[in-house]
Amino acid sequence: MASFNHAALLETLTVQARGLPLSLSHAQLDALVTYLGLLSKWNAVYNLTAIRDPEQMLIQHILDSLAALPALSEAKQVLDVGSGGGLPGMVLAIWAREARPEMRITMVDTVSKKTAFLTQAKVELGLTNVSVVTGRVEEMTKVGFFDCITSRAFAELVDFVNWSGHLLAPNGVFLAMKGVFPDKEIARLPAEWTVFNVLPMTVPGMIAERHMVTIQRTKE
Repeated sequence: MASFNHAALLETLTVQARGLPLSLSHAQLDALVTYLGLLSKWNAVYNLTAIRDPEQMLIQHILDSLAALPALSEAKQVLDVGSGGGLPGMVLAIWAREARPEMRITMVDTVSKKTAFLTQAKVELGLTNVSVVTGRVEEMTKVGFFDCITSRAFAELVDFVNWSGHLLAPNGVFLAMKGVFPDKEIARLPAEWTVFNVLPMTVPGMIAERHMVTIQRTKE
C-alpha cells in the first residue's frame, strides 16, 4: 500500500479542487485530507473500499463526492443511503460545517464495521452535524423527514426509491450518483417517480463518466 503523505495530498487536493464549481477554504481542504487519512487507515483492517492507493482514493472518492456538492448545497436535512465509508455524506458534512452550519447529514449503512468507522471519524473530525445509523433504510422511521436523499454506488434506482421513498419530504428530491447515463435504470422506475434531471459531473483527474440523477415525486 502506498504511504499516506498528508502535505502532498493536501497540495494535490488544493490544485484539483480549483476545477470544481465550489469554493473550499484551507480548513475544509485540510479536514478532507484528514478524513482521507482515517479512511485509508481503517481500510487496511475493515476493507471499507477496494481502492488502496491514497492518490486514487483522493480522486475517486473525495473529488468525486465534492463534484456532487453543488446539487446538495441547498438541502437542510440530508440522508446518505448506503454510506459505506462516508461517501458522499462525510465529505458533505465537512464542507457544510463551515459553509452551511444549519445542514444536518444522516448516514445509514447495514454493515456495522462501516458505521463504526463513520462514528469514529465523526468524533475525530469534531463533526456535530452528523448522525450515523446502523440498519436497513427501509426500516427507518423518520417518515417524510429528509428534503434530500442521496446515494453513491448504492443500488439500482428502482430499489433506491422503493426502499427510502417513505423518508422523503413531500417536495424533496433524490440525488443518485451514477457512472454512465443510466437509461435502463430510469426506464424501470415506477410511475410515482419522475426523473427531473440527469446532469454529467466533471471530476478533476477522473476519465470515467459520472452523472447525477435527480428524481422527484410525479406531479398529479
